[in-house]
Amino acid sequence: MEQINQSNRIQTSLLNSAEKRLLVWLAERQPRWVTSDMLTVVGVVGAFLTGLGFYLTHYNLNWLWLSSAGLVVNWYGDSLDGTLARVRNCQRPVYGYYLDHTVDCINEAFMFVGAGLSPLVNLNLALAVFILYLFMTINVSINAHLKSEFRLTYAKLGPTEFRLLIIIANTLLLALPALTSYRMTLGSHQATALDIVALAIIAILTIIYIVTVLSDASKYARIDPPKNPPAK
Repeated sequence: MEQINQSNRIQTSLLNSAEKRLLVWLAERQPRWVTSDMLTVVGVVGAFLTGLGFYLTHYNLNWLWLSSAGLVVNWYGDSLDGTLARVRNCQRPVYGYYLDHTVDCINEAFMFVGAGLSPLVNLNLALAVFILYLFMTINVSINAHLKSEFRLTYAKLGPTEFRLLIIIANTLLLALPALTSYRMTLGSHQATALDIVALAIIAILTIIYIVTVLSDASKYARIDPPKNPPAK
C-alpha cells in the first residue's frame, strides 16, 4: 500500500493546552485492557445519550442533565482514543483517520438530530447547523489530503469548547425556566431561545466557512496557476 503521511494537526483552541495535559494524564492511567477502539465506542454512546437527553425533554426538562452527561462521556471517548494510541505509541494513521472521521459524523448526527427533535430547537435549524458542520468537515479532510494540514479549530473554538458551551446552555435552561418559555416572533414562526442561538451559530459558521474556502482557493490557485493552452 502507498504510504500515507500524517497531517500536521492545527489545534489553537482556548482550552487546548490544559486539555492536552489532562488527556495525557488520563491516557497514562488507563488499564491495559482499555483500547482506542473501546474509547471510540464510548464516544458514540455519549453522543447517543446527548441526543436522547434532548429528545426526552418532551417529557421533562430535567433530561437535559442526561444530555450534558452525554457530552462529557462523548468528550472522554472521542478525545482520549487518539491520545491513548499516541501515548502507547501504537498509532494506526490510516485506520484511525478513517474511523475517527466516520464516527465523528455519526456522533454529530445523534446530537443535532436529537436536539432538532426536542421542543427546544427547530429541526430545520438543527439540521442546517449539522450541514454546515459537514461542509467544514469535508473542507478539513480536503486540506488534510492536499496540504497535510488538519485544522481542528476555528476562531479559537474547537469541539471541546462547543461541548462546554452546550453544557452551559443546558444548565441555563434548567436554572432559568423563563428561557424555556421565551418566544420571539420571526415571520410566521415562534422562535425559542435556542432557535435564536442556532440562527447566530448558522450565521457565524457560514461566515467562517466562506472565508476559509475563499482563502484556501486563493492559496491553491497560486500553487496551481492556470496554464496557457499550447500554441497551434
